[in-house]
Amino acid sequence: MSGNQTFTMIKPETVSKNNIGPVLKVINEAGFRIKAMKYTHLNKKQAGEFYAVHADKSFYEDLTSFMSSGPIVAAILEKENAVADFRELIGSTDPVKAAEGTIRKLFAESMSRNAVHGSDSDENAIIESDFFFSKTERY
Repeated sequence: MSGNQTFTMIKPETVSKNNIGPVLKVINEAGFRIKAMKYTHLNKKQAGEFYAVHADKSFYEDLTSFMSSGPIVAAILEKENAVADFRELIGSTDPVKAAEGTIRKLFAESMSRNAVHGSDSDENAIIESDFFFSKTERY
């Protein structure tokens, strides 16, 4: 998977605003192919496990509460140089600083409600993909 796949989640606020389709359109138009996708709802424990790397940070409790507040869409995306290209496509964590046309500029409410998650490394893309998807759910 290294180099050609990444993981994303469309976050609860984006889902609740019926922006799944528009976000997926931006992703597809940028040349990414969806290899796996599911609509699901994380409970607080699952959100805590997914974001365990941030457990010692001040924002952890708010993050896990938010991520378990409603359904999300999890997906594995494929494209050459996937992680870096997707990080560029989603834009800065702070939508005010995000470049025009990026997903966060188009759909994010704030820095903490920033529309989508994107893996920050090939290694984390594998870990995050494995959290949500079995090998038989990938195409």
